[in-house]
Amino acid sequence: MLVLAPGCSRPANVGWQGYVEGDFLYLGPSVAGRIEIVSVAKGSQVESGAELFRLERTQEQAAQREASERVRLLAARLADSRKGLRPTEIASLEARLAQAESGAALSRLQLERAATLREQHAVAEDEFDRVRLNHVATTNLVVEIQAQLATARLGSRIDLIHAAEAELDAARAALDRVDWSLEQRTLKAPTAGLVYDTVYRAGEHVLAGSPVVILLPPENIKVRFFVPEAELGALKTADRVTIAITGRSASISARITYVSPKPEFTPPVLYNRDNRAKLVYLIEATPDDASVARDLHPGQPADITR
Repeated sequence: MLVLAPGCSRPANVGWQGYVEGDFLYLGPSVAGRIEIVSVAKGSQVESGAELFRLERTQEQAAQREASERVRLLAARLADSRKGLRPTEIASLEARLAQAESGAALSRLQLERAATLREQHAVAEDEFDRVRLNHVATTNLVVEIQAQLATARLGSRIDLIHAAEAELDAARAALDRVDWSLEQRTLKAPTAGLVYDTVYRAGEHVLAGSPVVILLPPENIKVRFFVPEAELGALKTADRVTIAITGRSASISARITYVSPKPEFTPPVLYNRDNRAKLVYLIEATPDDASVARDLHPGQPADITR
């Protein structure tokens, strides 16, 4: 009878092997230019909104000042066109109106006296006509000055005001475009994370879309491990697992976020005496606590258990 020694039996599988991985953010400018300053250092932690790098922006700043001054100029013109004439000019028209009204009142009295004298045949017909026409002229002058005063208080014609408003809107749109262009010269961190690497240095020219800073947010850190086909049925998305990292006394709680539907052959790095499965499935798990995840480093080996 064959008896196996205890040391020759195969130990039970207590977990899976894996490694820490991260989804990096490759951050670069949307426009080309020369790098003025790289504000972060490789290996440093940055907060959300922190400046990462800045491109040279002298030309954009000058264009912004020009566009801003144009908006101010057109806004002043529009306000002036809505006001009408200056107060002193309106006061002059009001004085002319008062003078014309006095003249019209005097001509009316003269016309009334001339009409009485005409009935008494005490005035010549041509003299009466002169007085009558003078009253008509002074009355028309009052109406004319009243119209001038009303126009002066209205300001420019409505079509000219609408044209000035459209011109101001166009200038504001141009300023918005210049502001956007200037903002693109400075890139800020979209989220907090580790500066994994800096690709360019100050003084170098970078093309649009080329990464300058590689950022690793803690929420993008995960653990990848491979499960044999026979054990896949016991795991599904949202299941919790425990991660052990060499050198850490405390284990890490994580949740499975991805189970690959496609099998693959066991990577050579996972071949060992206790892991001989031919087909395995990739599974990814994300730590529950992002503050714990920020202390992990891509490439670290990990042991995963249920």
